Amino acid sequence: MRIASFNVENLTDARKAAAPLSERLDALRPQLTRLAADIICLQEVDASKNTDTGTREMSVIDRLLEDTPYENFHMANSVNPATGIPSDRHNLVVLSRWPILNISQHANDLVAAPVYSSVTSEPPESAPVPVAWDRPILHVQIEMPGGQRLHMLNLHLKAPLAAHIPGQKIGPFSWRSVPGWAEGYFLAAIKRSGQALEARLAIDQVFDADEKSLIAIAGDFNSEEREAPLRILLGDIEDTGNGRLAGRQLALLEHSLPESQRFTVIHRGRKLMLDHLLVSRPLLAHYRGIEVHNEMLGDELVAYTLVDEAPDSYHAPIVAEFDLT
Repeated sequence: MRIASFNVENLTDARKAAAPLSERLDALRPQLTRLAADIICLQEVDASKNTDTGTREMSVIDRLLEDTPYENFHMANSVNPATGIPSDRHNLVVLSRWPILNISQHANDLVAAPVYSSVTSEPPESAPVPVAWDRPILHVQIEMPGGQRLHMLNLHLKAPLAAHIPGQKIGPFSWRSVPGWAEGYFLAAIKRSGQALEARLAIDQVFDADEKSLIAIAGDFNSEEREAPLRILLGDIEDTGNGRLAGRQLALLEHSLPESQRFTVIHRGRKLMLDHLLVSRPLLAHYRGIEVHNEMLGDELVAYTLVDEAPDSYHAPIVAEFDLT
């Protein structure tokens, strides 16, 4: 069994896209084929607007999968919690060779949105406001050969870009004051860690039902290993201080790779491992290896300024292999 994760970065057919969809599909399909995956978690898949009904549909992913080994895979996607239909931007998708038995998502249902009073907003806020997550967490259960069931969580945590503060922005990436930017960055960190906490609570609900559950968590974490979101999710006994909780600790599969290969993003010359695969101990027993397909990865910051209509994603896909026989 091969489980993969790939942030395809703003996969859309909108006219304002960075590159024509046909060119993006031509660049992405070979990467998907190379993964040879049985289960794929995708991030940043946009939904197209149906001009007849006015609703959003996942037609872009259907076009991506045409003439690939995944064309007839089972599919689950996240939806906007407020509307129950796909969001216009940045949906999560899980593709599976095997039947998907159950689809659920978490968006401030296990962790209520923290209530916060801004200190730099202009004009000052009259009352505290909830700080809700930007995206849900997609949780599916997959029936694998032999009757085993896999809990697969696909997530895309908040990027480390300062969140909006009323009256403090003067442009898309420009701030009126340092305190305004600092407060926005602080709120982004709350959202990212809060999403991780909600995913961790979902994982422990699965463990509560069956300590031997096969669990995998994949996606774009926008965090490296020792940052708060990964520590929250991993639950290392060195952090909890309780050896009896070892069964609930998750394994970070990239540890199998040489350090020189541990990167899925290049930003301003820095190689960062922001996309991860975590598994429960029962699934780790079947683990055989992991690959990061970063051979052609460009520097995302350089590309945005120098490359016109780049069709690639500036995240490298990752794939792990397991032997369940």
